[in-house]
Amino acid sequence: MKIRDLFLSKKKRIWMIMLGLMIFGAGITGCANAKLYSIDMRYDAFDALIPPYLKADDKIRDTIITLTEFTDTRKVDDRMVIGRVVEKDGMKVLVLPKYTKPTRAVAAGIKEYLVKAGYKVDGKIEQWDLKEDTMPKVNSKIIIGGNIEDLDFTCRRGFPTDTYKTNIKLSIIFADTVKKQIFYKSTVESNSQLEHIFFSEERMADQVNIALSVAVEKAFEDRIVAQKIKEAIAGQN
Repeated sequence: MKIRDLFLSKKKRIWMIMLGLMIFGAGITGCANAKLYSIDMRYDAFDALIPPYLKADDKIRDTIITLTEFTDTRKVDDRMVIGRVVEKDGMKVLVLPKYTKPTRAVAAGIKEYLVKAGYKVDGKIEQWDLKEDTMPKVNSKIIIGGNIEDLDFTCRRGFPTDTYKTNIKLSIIFADTVKKQIFYKSTVESNSQLEHIFFSEERMADQVNIALSVAVEKAFEDRIVAQKIKEAIAGQN
């Protein structure tokens, strides 16, 4: 082989290596641009104000309540997605919960609220399809479940402010595990809105969790809910 041919062959190999590196680099860049936002979706009952009529008294304080994972009935392609961020260039980036599914985050929030109200709540979140004849066998006297009918968060990036908006709608089912009967149903809706000059995942989480907190607390603000719970417990004692 002539020296000229060897030089061209070596040059071709170098060019092929460089092309491969360029393609690899482009692939990495593409993956980096396909980003997602993730937020800590959770309810914190620390500052919750419990209505006096809901608080557990000595007669029912030891009665166990079980929470079940909510059913997501939203008409969406991916039920892990809870919203989107509309970037300044119009690109939509999905928002997902960081540590748990939305269906468990709602159930865990109601659990925390009831604990704050003085009730004894089973540590395990059960599964239930909300039908009386398929109620799970548990040691508690009351079981609570429900549906997520709406959970939608949107942040629109702009100048000079970003806008945040969250909508939540829950249907909640209360049932007597001894009689195997649903004794109360309710629907609650909540929302939160904010305009702010700074953008962050923490601020997104704050807005989602404000709406979640309002929904959880609204589920028990009607005096009739407390009455039905206490009547169900009293009927079993």
